[in-house]
Order: sequence, then C-alpha cells, then structure tokens
Amino acid sequence: MQKSPSASSLGPGGLDLAQAFFKPIQNCDPPSSTKRHTKISVIGVGNVGMAIAQTILTQDLADELALVDAKSDKLRGEMLDLQHAAAFLPRTKINASVDYSVTAGSDLCIVTAGARQNPGESRLNLLQRNVALFSNIIPPLAKYSPDSILLIVSNPVDVLTYVSWKLSGFPSNRVIGSGTNLDSSRFRFLIADHLDVNAQDVQAFIVGEHGDSSVALWSSISIGGVPVLSFLKNQQIAYEKQTLENIHKAVVESAYEVISLKGYTSWAIGYSVANLARSLLRDQRKIHPVSVLAKGFYGIDGGEVFLSLPAQLGRGGVLGVTNIHLTDEEVQRLRKSAETILEVQSQLGL
Repeated sequence: MQKSPSASSLGPGGLDLAQAFFKPIQNCDPPSSTKRHTKISVIGVGNVGMAIAQTILTQDLADELALVDAKSDKLRGEMLDLQHAAAFLPRTKINASVDYSVTAGSDLCIVTAGARQNPGESRLNLLQRNVALFSNIIPPLAKYSPDSILLIVSNPVDVLTYVSWKLSGFPSNRVIGSGTNLDSSRFRFLIADHLDVNAQDVQAFIVGEHGDSSVALWSSISIGGVPVLSFLKNQQIAYEKQTLENIHKAVVESAYEVISLKGYTSWAIGYSVANLARSLLRDQRKIHPVSVLAKGFYGIDGGEVFLSLPAQLGRGGVLGVTNIHLTDEEVQRLRKSAETILEVQSQLGL
C-alpha cells in the first residue's frame, strides 16, 4: 500500500524509464548525502488528519508525507486522492500504510487518531477512550523515528500529550500538544471582529487547558502594538468585565458550535497544525500557545502537567516559554486549570 505503481518502471521488462529519459551532465558529483529531506507523518486519516495533510501539502512543508490509519481501505483511498492532485501541488512523496514502519525517519509525527468528540461532550470525557489507543500508537512512532518531534492533536490534548511523553520516553521539548493555538486564533478573530481590524494585528493568548478551564490573558492583549486595557484606562474609556468574559465564553464554545452544526471541526485545526509544523521544521522561532510541560511555571508545582503556555518553537521543538506577565487573577485561574488536568491524570496510573 505504500505507493501506487511508479510510471518509471513501465518500460519493457520493467525497465526504469527514468534512467533512460534523463542523461546526466558531465563531471557531476553524486547527490549530496547531507541534503535536507523533510518528512512528516500524520497518524489518523479522519476529517482532522486529512485537513492537516491537505494543508501541509498546499503549503509545501514536507518532501515526504506518510499517512497511517487502522482502516486500510479508507487509508489507501485518501492516499490515492492526494496523489492524483500531484499536478496541482508542490512535489511531495506520499505514502500510506497500516504498518508504522512507513513513518521511519520522520522529522515530525502528528497524531490525530482518536474517538470523535460527540456534540456537547467535554474534551476530558474523551480520555478513557483514547489513552488505550495511544499505547498502540506512540511506542512504534518512537521506535521508528527516535529523533522526531511528537505533535499531539487528539483530544483531550493536554492529557494525551502527557501520556505521549510518558509512553515515548522523549525529552519534554520534543513532545508538544496543539493546545490553545487554535483557541487563541478564535480569540484573536473575535477581538478583531469587535474592533474591525485584521486578526493578524491582534496579539492575544488563551492559555491553560484546551477546554472549559482555559484562561484568557486580557492583561497582555495588544492591537498594533497598543496594549488594549492600558489604553482604555489611560483614555478613561469604561468597559464592562462581563463583555470580556462573554468573548472568552464564545471562544470556549466555538468548537462545540461547529461540531453541533457540521458534526466535526477540521479546517481551522488543519491550518493551526500546519502553522505549528512550519514554525518547528523551518526553525521559525515563533511564539505559539501550545501544550508543554508546565511544571515550575507560574507556581504550577503540583505535578507533571502539560498545558498551554506561550512557547517559542523551532527545529529543536520547544525552545523556551515566554516570560509573560500575568495578573494575580490570571495566575490563579491558570493554576486552577492545571489542577483540573492533574485531577484527571491522577486516575491514569502512569
């Protein structure tokens, strides 16, 4: 299943036409053994996995893309469907298999496999249905790509990122959850929509759990470099705190609304994860709110917990966590979010 029959072997007796078609120039060296070859593996070819794969291809982020899923027919169908678009996309080798050996040598392994979130279902309720699945996914990924970065997307993402860290044996900087990167995009969109500005000019973070206990960092929001709350205070412009709470509530409920309307989320998370992949593999050193090992930050000392903090991402994974100032209220809410996740983790026995 790894690839469809190659057109290069269509000559008589299986002759490799590629060698006959092209004549090498004189006095040339063989291809460099140090040539950079970027490989991404996507585990799970459901709606989210395929949205991520499609976005990776259109943004030319990989030289090779490997797809893995337990459903062999759907897997081959998705592979062929992407391969048939080759004339419209940057050149990328696309393989697929139910065997994890197809992921060997990956620079980035993106895990989307898991039970689909049902309408109205909390992300944390998905946990028990997904932990057992991960015990069959993470170890082979670590075996075949021991130097890769693991990017976990499956929900509940914070707990499953912790599970992946424990199962892989990887250093914490190479195990990352997609976390609140998408939540923060939704946050920026809603703020931009309120003020009629471009969302790219809004600097705003949602941190903590990717879920109901997330924390909106209102104190650090800026638009075009102007701190919003400080500006309102200096201009003596009154605002209601409930208005801010309503915007955060809309962020939390955004995914539930999309799921209730179309049955799943896909496109936004596809762009979000491709955005993370670009920062990681291209060593962009950009700041993203992603799920990282948070112990020791902002007084989170109750245990090893993964939750979203603004982190600098590059080729080595998590390069560091931004030392962003939080108000006392934001710190307390962040610690409460950590306690929520730790309470669930304590039942896993890992």
